[in-house]
Amino acid sequence: MTEFVLVPGAWLGAWAWKKVVPLLRKKGHVAYPVTLTGEAERAHLATEDVNMETAIRDVLNVIKYNDLDDFALVGHSFAGKVAAAVADREPEKVRILLYLDGYSPNKVRTPQGNFPDEFPVDGLKVPFPEGFLEVVGKDVQGADREWMLSKATPCPVRYLRDPIVLSEKFDSVKEAYIFCKGGDTLSWYLSQVSGPSSEDEALKGILRGPYRIIDSGHWPMITRPEELVEGMLALSS
Repeated sequence: MTEFVLVPGAWLGAWAWKKVVPLLRKKGHVAYPVTLTGEAERAHLATEDVNMETAIRDVLNVIKYNDLDDFALVGHSFAGKVAAAVADREPEKVRILLYLDGYSPNKVRTPQGNFPDEFPVDGLKVPFPEGFLEVVGKDVQGADREWMLSKATPCPVRYLRDPIVLSEKFDSVKEAYIFCKGGDTLSWYLSQVSGPSSEDEALKGILRGPYRIIDSGHWPMITRPEELVEGMLALSS
């Protein structure tokens, strides 16, 4: 049995894992989907003081108040940096840090993860850019698209802008990766490789752990939950 802490990316909440949680439970595992302060059912808590430390404390409190130990920590998209910061503070409790088509920080001591102004900002929030679905979420269609658009909420801007600083404790954290063919994370990693090599050789040369590739867009928890769960279980065993 594996316990999973599921941290959603920008504009999402615990709701995004609705298809994943029962699949994990059916296979005998336990899942704790997180909603970060200021998003989804906690959108009313968004203030100018909501920042990266708020998100980190959200996840740390899930760990503390559920007495979690030896669990798999999943960070989707931008929340890779939230999960990494959490693992840096509780390295002995994290069995594996799993980046789901997401940001993975370097093992350095300098600030990192302060994302550029890629999306329009409305005051203290970044509204969900529906057009983004046409870029990295083309498989989100029909009822799934309607459901996602009805649930997505603006993301506190400081979640994207605030950097994280990791300590030497992060060096001991085991990492793994799930990439989505229709997302943009895989292509970014491959663009960092110079010289001819196969995709597998290239990834193994730059990643710090095992990986899986899912034939989906950026939100496989919505469009490919079964394949996602299969990959999560394989990488966390």
